[in-house]
Amino acid sequence: MRIFRSVRHKSCADGTRMKEFLISVPVPDDFYIYLENFGNVQKLTNAGGVFYKFEKRDFFSIKGFSGDTSMEVRFKPEVMDLTEDFLYSLFYFYHDGKPDLDTLKRREENLMRKVLERLYGKKC
Repeated sequence: MRIFRSVRHKSCADGTRMKEFLISVPVPDDFYIYLENFGNVQKLTNAGGVFYKFEKRDFFSIKGFSGDTSMEVRFKPEVMDLTEDFLYSLFYFYHDGKPDLDTLKRREENLMRKVLERLYGKKC
């Protein structure tokens, strides 16, 4: 599964930057289960389908419906240049339900140090 491109950008009232991304295939339910390895996932079921919200604190949040080929991502602008690459990695290393968690966890750990230093001045 890959991100094709971003189709919409805007600055939000809460200070975040929003991008809407087009995805190469409809996003399966198990993709959001996989995201639980990296943050908090909420699942809401209604007549319109299954809506998911994923949040990785200090990185970004993802909102979207299972089966859609688009999703909304909100970034912290102070670290967007660092965390956007990690977002692309989450899709790249997903591999149709067989994710490369070891590689992603190493990237996450290294990136977390940089993010915390930039946001809070913490050296890890």
